[in-house]
Amino acid sequence: MAAFARRKEQRLARADGSRKGSVDPRAAGVVRLLNGQPRFCTASSCSGRLVLAQLPAADTNRYEVQKKNCSWLMVSHEMCSKDDVMTALEKATGDTVLKFEPFVLHVLCQELQDAQLLHSVAINSGFRNSGITVGRRGKIMMAVRSTHCLEVPLSRMGKLMVSEEYIEFLIHTANRKMEENMRRIDRFYNCLQLALKTALSANNSPSEEREKNHCVYVHRRKRKTIQKHGVCTSPKDHDEELEHEDDPKSNVDIFGEIMI
Repeated sequence: MAAFARRKEQRLARADGSRKGSVDPRAAGVVRLLNGQPRFCTASSCSGRLVLAQLPAADTNRYEVQKKNCSWLMVSHEMCSKDDVMTALEKATGDTVLKFEPFVLHVLCQELQDAQLLHSVAINSGFRNSGITVGRRGKIMMAVRSTHCLEVPLSRMGKLMVSEEYIEFLIHTANRKMEENMRRIDRFYNCLQLALKTALSANNSPSEEREKNHCVYVHRRKRKTIQKHGVCTSPKDHDEELEHEDDPKSNVDIFGEIMI
């Protein structure tokens, strides 16, 4: 417990490493709620965004925003219009892709049962690509993720390959996804509040009752047998680079070994 508290204090004292330099307003409530609990510490978050990305070119110095191997000609965490995209496309000189990326949240958890609680809340709130990773040094990371993404190519070598009418249709579709994304964030926040209150009440109940109601996580390794009492599975999708000690090669991935 003391070790987790120290790790949390150190992480929260760091400067925000994102390009924006702060938490997205729509995700701020969830982040504050979790960081206000001694057993959780948020590691990264994005409230969801619509991005017009340009794929790598020979000379990337001319592009305003860089993110790994592509440049961002436009990024919005709110709904946008066709005109926003058309204006951004005027800056394109290479291949561009329009992407909608839903809410994502990574949370360090003190114990596995804490991650289980978050996982249950995430699944019930519509984030069905959520999962848990356990590092060999004991670091437990819970990832809240969804699957309602969108990714469509728009131009080739600076030449628009689709009609403006189709772009308007894509923006309408992306905005609908953003609206659903906002509803899921609100649902997650409300369910999380209730779950934390319920967990606090359960912790104050007799130990036998807590044991009866406690959901058990079991992780499976090669050549070992696990107890089977109704195992659920969720997709394996590592989209977050963790610290060196949590490299996927050295982790026990238990996305699919969850007993609810």
